[in-house]
Amino acid sequence: MTKPKPRVIYWFRTDLRLHDSPALKAALDLEPECLYPIWTWDPHYVYRARVGPNRWQFLLDCQSDLSASITKLNKKSKLFVIRESPTTLFPKLFKAWNISHLVFEKDTDAYARDRDNEVTEIAKKAGVQVITKVGRTLYDPDELVKQNHGKPTMSISQVIKAGEQIGQIPRPIPAPASLPDPGDTSLNFKQDHPSSEPDINAPQRNSSDQSYAHLAGPQGDFSVPTYDELGLKPSTTPHHGGETAALAALDKIISNTKYTATFEKPSTAPTAFEPQSTTLLSPHLHFGSLSCREFYWRAQDVVDNFKQGTASHPPTSLTGQLLFRDMYFGAQAALGHKFGQAYGNPSCRSVPWHLPSKVNEDTGLVVRDGGGGGGVEYSIDSSTAETWFQRWKYGCTGFPWIDALMRQLRQEGWIHHLGRHAVACFLTRGGCYVDWERGAAVFEEWLIDHEPACNIGNWQWLSCTAFYAQFYRCYSPISFPQKWDKDGAFVRKYVPELANFPAKYIYEPWKAPIADQKAAGCLIKSIDEEGEDGELDLSPWKKEIVAEKHEANGAQNGDEKKEKESMNIYPKPMFDFPSRRTTCINALKNAYRVGLYGNDQKVLDGTWRDLFPDEAEGPTSTADVEAMHDADAHGEFVHDAEGHEGLHEKDHSPVGRKRKEHGQGTLDGHVKRTKT
Repeated sequence: MTKPKPRVIYWFRTDLRLHDSPALKAALDLEPECLYPIWTWDPHYVYRARVGPNRWQFLLDCQSDLSASITKLNKKSKLFVIRESPTTLFPKLFKAWNISHLVFEKDTDAYARDRDNEVTEIAKKAGVQVITKVGRTLYDPDELVKQNHGKPTMSISQVIKAGEQIGQIPRPIPAPASLPDPGDTSLNFKQDHPSSEPDINAPQRNSSDQSYAHLAGPQGDFSVPTYDELGLKPSTTPHHGGETAALAALDKIISNTKYTATFEKPSTAPTAFEPQSTTLLSPHLHFGSLSCREFYWRAQDVVDNFKQGTASHPPTSLTGQLLFRDMYFGAQAALGHKFGQAYGNPSCRSVPWHLPSKVNEDTGLVVRDGGGGGGVEYSIDSSTAETWFQRWKYGCTGFPWIDALMRQLRQEGWIHHLGRHAVACFLTRGGCYVDWERGAAVFEEWLIDHEPACNIGNWQWLSCTAFYAQFYRCYSPISFPQKWDKDGAFVRKYVPELANFPAKYIYEPWKAPIADQKAAGCLIKSIDEEGEDGELDLSPWKKEIVAEKHEANGAQNGDEKKEKESMNIYPKPMFDFPSRRTTCINALKNAYRVGLYGNDQKVLDGTWRDLFPDEAEGPTSTADVEAMHDADAHGEFVHDAEGHEGLHEKDHSPVGRKRKEHGQGTLDGHVKRTKT
């Protein structure tokens, strides 16, 4: 008797492409009778993960493009989007479509691993064979951990060494030339509607989510959900997703052989825009509309054949950036959910930041916000720190460089690597002394290229709680951007109320004489001067005030004449940066001296407080913020070649020496000034 041919579901997730897909090739190698390319509309991402409108738009772009590409290969096929949780859908779908195999790309994100393990057990009980293949990263993250002696990969050198043991990164494989027909797509079973509570993404919506109203979509055609169905606020990003766009962008980059071969990430200008100075391929890597192996080998081939000078090399080269990505995936693969928080994390230093996350005592995990507040619950131990955090988030700190970056992030869903460094340093160890988990949550919400492992890892790096320890090196919000953009074109673009300020004041507008402020059409005021009833106004750039000018009219009867003129408002700095930086550095020095990590018993039982007699970093209020307006904003700090600033006596910190001795570098160690 002839053995029946396989009936296969190919489950697309973060691999929205046809080129270089090891898992899709494995599905096709089965020579199936039928192939169902599906996407399950997972309520975890709809309701439980922070996803802003810009990232939703990028995802919908990717899904639509992939579906069209599938149809080009087979007019009977498409991306079949099914509106139900995978854990409740698959038991019914296996039976309804008589499935023999389920194939998908391996995912080591903490949530995804739990979900996939559950789905694998469901398939096993249904007699369905599961096949998984690695394709999201250059190396299998679990293999990196194994070759790193079972430990998380915490440095690029560990990744390189482990990679040498694993073997050469495989070459990409071509996209299929054809796809089998799908079988019968009838859904003769009842839909399980997921609970929408709590909906962490409620603040992102103008109306309620209707994406689960119909199992196969409103028309029953398995269509990609629309923005209207999701009830989302309008997307504002100029960046769009899809495999077609990703490959075209890669072709353009690779065609510039000098750029590709000599690329050094820290030497690219964070102030460049239209176009940006880097590839902007990261969101395509996240959604899998571009294969990381395709990117790696096309760049490496250019480097290998480059004859016009000296090519760059890891960690700062294009291929080095992909290795850094693998480093964070390896760290997360080893630590799981604990990687995403400080509490209980053996690789993360415990620092008594302001606004710490609340932790569930039973699970040891952070408490998710069930009230539509956007994520993790946290304690407001300082009203001042909370105010600073909100002003940082919405780009009204009074420091134009920081505000321009945060507004670009919110509007476009992307900012340059060094821009991310600058705002992260400012929020944590270089100004506000606010918990890095608060910043990571904002990035999770707003980034179109949000990769859980990379976002968490970068925030730990920049807060000097893991991966990097030179906490005495900080980014100045004034001198650092001046290295790249003396005229302030970037600030003028994203903080338009300052567009007419003279270049000498563009990064320190509070120093401009009042006459210059009026001539520029923007007054620099304390932010609370414009709030109603003492409330904090978080959108001063959108607000106009009417200034009343009283003039005596001597030519008439002496009555006062009121001349009204519209003026923009920009806030004064929310604190004295040099003094705050000193406070933060001293506080972090003390935390390093105490030397606790997230899994230490004193952290777990709360007795760590006994080791910090002063509350965290001390009082958050400055004695006289106004005094800094006429002071030298650079204080006693000196600049180094990396674009950071540091105290003289700490340039030879034993902490820094130890890091260097062990080969742990920082991308910013290669910062060079270039013109935008």
